[in-house]
Amino acid sequence: MTTKTTTTLLETCTESSPPKNPRTIAVICVGNALEFYDFLVYSMLATLMARLFFPFGDHSLIPLMLSLAVFGTGFVMRPLGGLVIGLYADRVGRKAALRLTLWLMAVGSLLFTVAPTYAQAGLFGPAVIIVARLIQGFAVGGQIGTSTTMLMEYADKHSRGYYCSWQTFSQSLGIVFGGVLVMGLSNLLTAEAMDSWGWRLVFAIGILAIPVSEYIRHRLQEPEVHRNLVRHQQRPSSSSQVQLLLAHPRQILAGVLLVIGATVPIYTIQFYLANHAISVLGMPLGVATWAAIFACLPPLLLSAHAGRLSDRIGRRKSIFWPLPILLVAIYPAFLLINQHPNIGVLLLVVTLLSIPLTYTIVPNLAILPELFPVQIRASGMSIAYCVGVALFGGFTQLFATGLVSLTGNPNAPAWYMFAAIVLSLVGLKLAPETAGKELD
Repeated sequence: MTTKTTTTLLETCTESSPPKNPRTIAVICVGNALEFYDFLVYSMLATLMARLFFPFGDHSLIPLMLSLAVFGTGFVMRPLGGLVIGLYADRVGRKAALRLTLWLMAVGSLLFTVAPTYAQAGLFGPAVIIVARLIQGFAVGGQIGTSTTMLMEYADKHSRGYYCSWQTFSQSLGIVFGGVLVMGLSNLLTAEAMDSWGWRLVFAIGILAIPVSEYIRHRLQEPEVHRNLVRHQQRPSSSSQVQLLLAHPRQILAGVLLVIGATVPIYTIQFYLANHAISVLGMPLGVATWAAIFACLPPLLLSAHAGRLSDRIGRRKSIFWPLPILLVAIYPAFLLINQHPNIGVLLLVVTLLSIPLTYTIVPNLAILPELFPVQIRASGMSIAYCVGVALFGGFTQLFATGLVSLTGNPNAPAWYMFAAIVLSLVGLKLAPETAGKELD
């Protein structure tokens, strides 16, 4: 890129005001909510899926561990999806990549809907849901970087945290919708009906991602900064994108470590504790699912404030201050839940833990795309996010269940979350302050 072209591009980006139309944010949020509903609703049905697809093993936790391992396979594909779809988003456009992820997610939901159980088709049934999880993992691997980058690029330098906060809001919205649906069906249907067809209805709703994708194709506008790259014929080639990514190892490492410290607490608080209540404490599915819903209420209510706060005081301070609270609180939280196994204590614990969690994950998401230049912004964020999730976050529930099984200590998962937060502090040390600064 020549100096003259670069200057023109920067002037255009600086002078253009970000769109203020709330419809743009709303459309991205609906797409995000549907994708995370599709990807994470399996976790809420993990104990049911264990009975239907993995009815073997002498130990009571073995079927659940196998079911959670399938949940984790989706995370194995996320780095590949993040790389492939992220590069596609940087080269072709954010809108095209977002549509692609929605279509792939809908295909995965369709496979879940029609998958035969183990009783109906033997090992073919588990094989179908593994393929579905791999497709969904590939899709969501590209979705998170593309949609967060898109939100960030609609903002100016003083509001990027606020715009990115809608990513967290929409993810929580999808989880709450999934939790309410699973809980409602569990309470309205008999256990036989839920095992027969109720769970299929939960996955079938994910196919609605297709009409949302087509709405995006016709209505959503490409961010100005990417349109300027096209206008000035500066869209990067695949080889130049890879070279740029290799030139930013510190940013990628910082992003991976930050993601570890965010996603392990997310999957511990928002998902594992509900399955812990079912498999270890003996609560019914329709009751324990309330934990996933209550854990998402603070992100729904506080994400926008957390984003604005990070715009005001900086990303690094915003990420850091909630971490000591989580470090101090997590082990006593497990002790309390296990010593007082009732729904009131469970809901209180997950709600209180989710407050500091919200204030660290929102600036965490905002800083990731800010670490990279526009030519590799979606791919850089996608790789950092998906590697961190794949290595640690996605298998949180499997590791947590395994720790309980190996040690016989129901409080053991707290130490895994503790270690993840310590790693994120290293990533925070490596990351520069990005709030309020010009990026391109």
